[in-house]
Amino acid sequence: MQRAGPGGAGPGGTGGAGPGRALLRRELRLLESIFHRGHERFRIARACPDELGCEFLPGPAGGGPVRIHGNITEAYPAVPPIWSVESDDPNLAAVLERLADVKKGSTLLLQHLKRIISDLCKLYNLPQHPDVEMLDQPLPAEQSTQEEVSSEEEDEEMPEDTEELDHYEMKEEEPVEGKKAEDDGIGKENLAILEKIKKNQRQDYLNGAVSGSVQATDRLMKELRDIYRSASFKGGNYAVELMNDSLYDWNVKLLKVDEDSALHSDLQILKEKEGVDFILLNFTFKDNFPFDPPFVRVVSPVLSGGYVLGGGAICMELLTKQGWSSAYSVESVIMQISATLVKGKARVQFGANKVKDGGEASFLPPSFLPSFLS
Repeated sequence: MQRAGPGGAGPGGTGGAGPGRALLRRELRLLESIFHRGHERFRIARACPDELGCEFLPGPAGGGPVRIHGNITEAYPAVPPIWSVESDDPNLAAVLERLADVKKGSTLLLQHLKRIISDLCKLYNLPQHPDVEMLDQPLPAEQSTQEEVSSEEEDEEMPEDTEELDHYEMKEEEPVEGKKAEDDGIGKENLAILEKIKKNQRQDYLNGAVSGSVQATDRLMKELRDIYRSASFKGGNYAVELMNDSLYDWNVKLLKVDEDSALHSDLQILKEKEGVDFILLNFTFKDNFPFDPPFVRVVSPVLSGGYVLGGGAICMELLTKQGWSSAYSVESVIMQISATLVKGKARVQFGANKVKDGGEASFLPPSFLPSFLS
């Protein structure tokens, strides 16, 4: 292992123990959201306040992954990270030595990794990955106070304080400890879906018809894998179906809600009348996901209350740009919506699911909804 690091390092520094740690947490959160464990080129394998483990994937022509480690002292960012690489290749050591040329700043960790990834792409004759430029964007806020959003078009008021809800705790994504095979814990049927998606992506690439963005596609693949191996999914709390095999358009069935709620009773009656006992949601993801929230609406049945607007859109702060965090997982959002519908006393509007001529109910497109939800 070769070690190289700009500047002298000593664990006795004290300048960054307070605000430096808070800044570092925000940098790590951004890094994990961009270079997650399913990324095609660069992955954050382990992230904690004093150590960072990374992998650069040069592809078949470049051999196996390049493993890079960074040690971060309490004096960060006054004292730069100390980097090392699991290789005796002098070219890789030279990449780390050139970090001494990076100008010190508040987001030094991000700038170091930007330089490392760029130089490694040059070393292996690879095109610069577009996700590298995302390291220049503003850091996610650690905690922000949200202003109450109001609109004359709202039929319901947003929850004033999400902490008052007896809801599923919103979880930020955490790095997976140790090395796990990507397919561990995923059933054969769902593995087949993942393989079909990858096959379609390769074909689209060959046809020059790639849709979406690299970072959104990688993140959504990771989200889908995590869902397929999750206990809530396997326990039948909800089901997921990709519309037209698109990662950017999901139908989600809420199969279980609180059995003590009026909504649960309504769904049992709906099952007797129409043979359906679930709530169908549609998630639409944009190219800049996970940095913008998904657009979510209730497709069926027609609900009143539960912070559901007339067109089916759900009025929740976490689904706005102000309340969203790129670290939220899709499963956490699904479970949060389920809990919010119950807490908001959502009820099924029997007879409203079909229009008089027997056709399906229509819903307003996103352009007709209040601007804060789009």
